[in-house]
Amino acid sequence: MHSSSIHIKYNHFLVKKNRRALMAKTIAKKESLMTRLDKILVPIGQKLGNEKHLQAISNGMLFGLPFLVIGSFFLIVANPPIVLDKYNPATANFFIKWIAGWKYWAVAHYSQITVPYNMTMGMFGMIGAFGIAYELSKGYRRSHPATDGMISLVTFLMVATTVDKNNKIDISNLGTNGLFVAIIIGLLAVEINRLVEKSKLKLKLPDSIPPMVANFINSLIPLLANIFIFYGANLILVGVTHTDFTNFIMKCLTPATFLANSLWGYILIVTLGNLLWLIGINGSNVIFPIVFATGVAATGANAALVAKGLAPTNLMNLQMFRIAVLGGSGNSLALCLLMMNSKVEKYRALGRLSFIPGICSINEPIIFGTPICFNPILGIPFLIAPIINIILTYVAESCHWIGMGYIVDPSFTPFFFQAYISSMDWRNVIFECLLIVIGIFIYLPFFRVAERNEMKYDAAAAAA
Repeated sequence: MHSSSIHIKYNHFLVKKNRRALMAKTIAKKESLMTRLDKILVPIGQKLGNEKHLQAISNGMLFGLPFLVIGSFFLIVANPPIVLDKYNPATANFFIKWIAGWKYWAVAHYSQITVPYNMTMGMFGMIGAFGIAYELSKGYRRSHPATDGMISLVTFLMVATTVDKNNKIDISNLGTNGLFVAIIIGLLAVEINRLVEKSKLKLKLPDSIPPMVANFINSLIPLLANIFIFYGANLILVGVTHTDFTNFIMKCLTPATFLANSLWGYILIVTLGNLLWLIGINGSNVIFPIVFATGVAATGANAALVAKGLAPTNLMNLQMFRIAVLGGSGNSLALCLLMMNSKVEKYRALGRLSFIPGICSINEPIIFGTPICFNPILGIPFLIAPIINIILTYVAESCHWIGMGYIVDPSFTPFFFQAYISSMDWRNVIFECLLIVIGIFIYLPFFRVAERNEMKYDAAAAAA
């Protein structure tokens, strides 16, 4: 009997040992696969992330972000969140009376208040033309990136503005309306300048000439080349098609912008970015130039409507992008909240450390620490949650349950602050909190599976 008991215990020992060995092999195979994928995909990710033109567009538009924020601030000042038709002084409290007084003052001085808005956000295309060319020139390590930026800016002004018989300048295309033209000119102007520099057209000046004078002389031919190409194209287009360069480009870009300005096209772009994240590539960097440019353009159009006293109408504004990355790509703030109460110490510590960055839409600790990369379990809700959020936001905006964004809010600020300041509507804050709750329920079943697997791995590692 005693011998039989020993034999049974020995068999149990062997079974446990085999299970541990099998689990160890499984973990090793998984790590080996991730290592191989890492070797293949990381270089691709680095190439995309370091692509000069994409970086120039992203950094160039961020270059003008302070102007957008300041312009938006003055637009807020000019448009207090109150409808005077529904205002009743007899029943209003002190705060509402104060808001109403602010509204009366703003209406009386509207043209003066909105001057900073017109000269900042209303000039964003012009600022972008300089910033994009400047950043691309820096990326190429050119000697005078500011000169390249100014050449791009001047060229943009030539094709984006018109002057009537009374010498009045039409600046309507200098804002977000002309942003795509600014992107094109900002990139091509630098490439033209580089071609001129590489050609024999560049003047060889003696070393005795001061650098500032040499830069002045050598900038003449690139400036003339850009004027000849872009302004010449503008004159030809006006003569042949009766459409100027800016409007022609916008018509050509209509099919491309339609993709980002449509619900399913937008979902496709965002999902592509999240798929790239799952294979270790910074998908936000890849899609950012598209969604940010179209989002800013739509927000600018909404701002122009609000400035005229009209209701915003563009659904696919910058607010849509903010919600698409609520808590970071994949709407991972919901996952962060689940991790904060996890049974797994690793998840619990990571969730608590990632909470503050998460409310500011920074989630790299979650993506790479959990990890979500190469994780098919958590990868599913990572793709699904943003799609659900975008659809719900589209429906909510269409039904006027929430306010449409017309203010360009600062990046990486707490989501609840962004939700309010983008539309000056408190309903947006409640709506985004609701989206986080929905995200928790989307992530929950997948997180439980991942949590159980992690506990099994921890147990196996402890037993070994």
